[in-house]
Amino acid sequence: MIKQLFGLAMSFFAAANVMAEPVAGAATANGCPAALNFTLRELGSDKEVNLCETYKGKVVIMVNTASKCGFTPQFEGLEKLYSDYKERGLVVLGFPSNDFAQQDPGTEKEIKDFCQLTYGVKFPMFAKTEVTKDSASPLYKVLGEMAGEYPSWNFHKYVLNTKGELVGSFSSFVTPQSNKLVKLIEANLP
Repeated sequence: MIKQLFGLAMSFFAAANVMAEPVAGAATANGCPAALNFTLRELGSDKEVNLCETYKGKVVIMVNTASKCGFTPQFEGLEKLYSDYKERGLVVLGFPSNDFAQQDPGTEKEIKDFCQLTYGVKFPMFAKTEVTKDSASPLYKVLGEMAGEYPSWNFHKYVLNTKGELVGSFSSFVTPQSNKLVKLIEANLP
């Protein structure tokens, strides 16, 4: 618990990391950007989605979420970003995680229902995911290595440009409507 509180305090001081130059992950043999070279299961479903086939060429925000966190109201702002910019090529991808203080303990169906009924979430959400450095899923290992930082709490946001390069990493304290995040999204949209 002390480690988590320390991480949360540190993320407060390092709230945003906008990359001076885009950071590309290791090239893949199939031409897919490393951060999109995954097939993942949709939240509460057996349907699998190939991230590269579905989201390549879009600006992508990847965010680890939780249903019982002080930052949970950010679902509303994330959905607003998605609805405001999806026609221009933005997608928000949500990854529920129970890594921090067990703030997403529910089943996938409970999480999906909560997000849709409470916040009207329509952006794509995927199966529960581990995001901390020591136990990160393969996707979050790639994101953490590209950014040089892993989420230290819920609602950490990674931003990829249309080439799948990392252009920003934002802590929980940076809201979806913050000027830094919105300007970065607008600067990278086609």
